[in-house]
Amino acid sequence: MFKFITNRPFWINLLAAIILFITIIAVFLQLLVWITNHGKYLTVPSVIGQPTEKAISFLESKGFEVIIQDSVFVDTAKKGIVLKQLPDPNSTVKINRTVFLTVNRLTLPLIDMPALEGKTLSFALEILKRSHLVLGDTTYKADFMKGSVLEQSYNGNRITSGTKVPWGSPIDLMIGSGLTDERIVVPSLLGLTVTEAKVVLDENGVYLGAILADTGVSDTAAAFIYRQNPEKMTDNKLLNYIRPGQVMDIWVSPVMKIIDSTSQQ
Repeated sequence: MFKFITNRPFWINLLAAIILFITIIAVFLQLLVWITNHGKYLTVPSVIGQPTEKAISFLESKGFEVIIQDSVFVDTAKKGIVLKQLPDPNSTVKINRTVFLTVNRLTLPLIDMPALEGKTLSFALEILKRSHLVLGDTTYKADFMKGSVLEQSYNGNRITSGTKVPWGSPIDLMIGSGLTDERIVVPSLLGLTVTEAKVVLDENGVYLGAILADTGVSDTAAAFIYRQNPEKMTDNKLLNYIRPGQVMDIWVSPVMKIIDSTSQQ
């Protein structure tokens, strides 16, 4: 074979090589056209507003690859539908082109509960709006922080900031109504546990202030109260009065101490 090549004039070999090279290039280009479907185009149909699964099935039946590019939540649109597609509807693209979809989530995303307590009602409402939450029920309680949020609740339970709640959840707020001229007799908390005392104070609209614990108190809620401020009786043995919204401080011990019964009269 090599003798056949070497016995022929150089220009014939060169010409043969050029023809072979051109033939290989032509075959390669033809294969490339076949592989890439050169010259074959499709019109991208619109699937915006369709359920996601239906849209994917429809696009794949038309010869497109489909990828869900993003999943967002828009509360004004139906859940699980296509919100956006790329390429745009009615675009002309090559066959086997990938269509990227942005879909609306089927489930509500979770939101971090913001900190509203201590803030004015108007500011709290703005925070709720920015956090994609809504105002639920509002109640008012006597407190010197008039117009401020005293407590935030969800589903009847007080909720701390940072707790996850579903998008659009109603948040109940307790608002301070200011101090009134109403006066009530200072309740006696002596001998009660802190847990029991909180119930009594809540019923009277009075807040628990400082809890001063003796040595040995490991569980404050179960500790016993042996002193309170203000006291139920004055030094002249007259009833002492307090306004709703004010606070009471207590002293607690791990065991019940002897209580002066005259202070309970």
